[in-house]
Amino acid sequence: MDLGITDWTAVVTGADSGIGWHTVRALLDEGARVVMTDIDQEELDAAAAQLDAPGMVHAFAADVTDDSAVAALVERTHDAVGAIDILVHAAGTTGAQGMFHEIEMEGWESTIDVDLLGAVRVARGFLADLRRSGHGRLVFLASEDGVQPYDDELPYCASKAGILALAKGLSRSYADEGLLVNAVSPAFIHTPMTDAMMDERADERGTDREEAISSFLAEERPFMELGRRGEPTEVAAVIAFLCSARASFVNGANYRVDAGSVATI
Repeated sequence: MDLGITDWTAVVTGADSGIGWHTVRALLDEGARVVMTDIDQEELDAAAAQLDAPGMVHAFAADVTDDSAVAALVERTHDAVGAIDILVHAAGTTGAQGMFHEIEMEGWESTIDVDLLGAVRVARGFLADLRRSGHGRLVFLASEDGVQPYDDELPYCASKAGILALAKGLSRSYADEGLLVNAVSPAFIHTPMTDAMMDERADERGTDREEAISSFLAEERPFMELGRRGEPTEVAAVIAFLCSARASFVNGANYRVDAGSVATI
């Protein structure tokens, strides 16, 4: 399907691996120019090189918890490609984990600073572009955890619930200017972040990653009816659609890409 975004310009955060990187590739495949950003320039450059898209992709490191770094990202983006049409905010962290009584305030604050306030900073930075284009697209990466919280990662869950509220609120604010805002909520996707989670689980149980994944699905995610981790390409395909001209009547929605993990419709 032609998504109608040839020559549109996008920024994707959290783009050096996982869902963010595959979203960059999906947008490039549709003819968009893409600025990819993440916190480490060296890793970002390596990720950009894998895309083999000279002239169509730029890689600028930025820390989404730093106001001045986000402002510099906006300036560098404008210098390289001009105003943007699409913003995909995929940057995030698992953050502080443990039972509520075990997590210090610093863990709460650092997780929310990355996962929620990072989204606010980036959206504020590029909002003028998205409002000006007349066909702006803003997609936030949320999570199943935003509507189905787990007791050992409440800072992450609360942050992702905030992302859903932010997306819905913004979808009401600027739709009359052509800016459509949506969220995508994956569950247990095959990414470096879940690899690390499963390796830690395997170490705790004295087993290997595959057994850790199998037991996690059985014990912690019983409603994932497909019985496997999702692939980042499966999430990126949904994101790319929401970024497209084809999604011209989709606004304020939360698309779950979760194999049924959330136990309600």
